[in-house]
Amino acid sequence: MTICIYGAASDRIKKIYIDETYELAKALATAGHSLIFGAGSSGVMGAAARGFKDGGGKVHGVIPFFFEENGFEKIFYEADKITRTDTMAERKLIMEDGCDAFIIAPGGIGTLEEFFEALTLKQLGRHKKAVIVYNLDGYYDKLREFFDIMVEEKFVNTECEKLFSFFSKREEIIRYLETYSSDDITWNLLKK
Repeated sequence: MTICIYGAASDRIKKIYIDETYELAKALATAGHSLIFGAGSSGVMGAAARGFKDGGGKVHGVIPFFFEENGFEKIFYEADKITRTDTMAERKLIMEDGCDAFIIAPGGIGTLEEFFEALTLKQLGRHKKAVIVYNLDGYYDKLREFFDIMVEEKFVNTECEKLFSFFSKREEIIRYLETYSSDDITWNLLKK
């Protein structure tokens, strides 16, 4: 299975986010999975790439030319494959189409945008892939609460909560990925 991991490129974040993402990635690689990601070598992104490489997994990085040209991110050149794109939209499309599941690790605005796009596409029935929010150290607790508010206020259908899952432990994520099925999801969410 090829897993797309979205997460922060910053090294200024708490060490637990980097260390635990590395351990998850290494465990996933050891279990035979591979990674597609945003090609960064620092922060959560770099930890995911190093974890997959150290666990014997394949790594595919996808990065826009302008990131490299303007020095926005340091690239993980040890990737087995690096794809350069003209736009951010093309970058996301390659990662979305190239994966079998998404893991949303701690991150900022870009990570949230990637999460919501994967979730929106799933809600629209464009894919049936697992979408996992890695809630390390309670990082996404407020996001989980906000989803409850959106459901309570009827901006989001209760069925939407079946489209993604929150986990705080890597063992839970691995077990969920390896047993995931989209069979219990109602795919006409927008018709209700």
